[in-house]
Amino acid sequence: MLTKLEKAKQEWGGTLTIIDNWLEARQKCVVLYCQIAGLPPYQQEKRSLPAQADITNFCQILLDYASRGHFEVYEHIIEQCKLDGEENLKIAQDLYARITRTTDIALNFNDKYAENASDKALLDFDKDLSELGQVMEGRFEREDQLLEVVHLHHTLN
Repeated sequence: MLTKLEKAKQEWGGTLTIIDNWLEARQKCVVLYCQIAGLPPYQQEKRSLPAQADITNFCQILLDYASRGHFEVYEHIIEQCKLDGEENLKIAQDLYARITRTTDIALNFNDKYAENASDKALLDFDKDLSELGQVMEGRFEREDQLLEVVHLHHTLN
């Protein structure tokens, strides 16, 4: 995820402040994910659940990232695609619909774990975190495709 993020930052960073801020928020989200998942370089010798405060912090960053995308970035990109023509708008709307479906999984994760998750819920934490990671990776790919639609049009014109 971090490698793909660096590629996205190189490709689209510096084009718009809103996108730069969004990619920085994505990076923060990915780093926190790796930390609570215990992925390299944050792995621990002894496997244990992360502290509730760390889970809560991750959930807040995750929701902030998703919200920023929906209410700032996607809106801006869709408006730009409207100006660029029907084909770009159709592609952008399709990608947006697919991205939106991933938001429910992030919201469900937040609802289950953000505030004092029960012992019963924590039994599913690793499975749910893994599922969230896969869904978010797919979301990041679609978001990058959305940025590519806008970027390609403006590079060619």
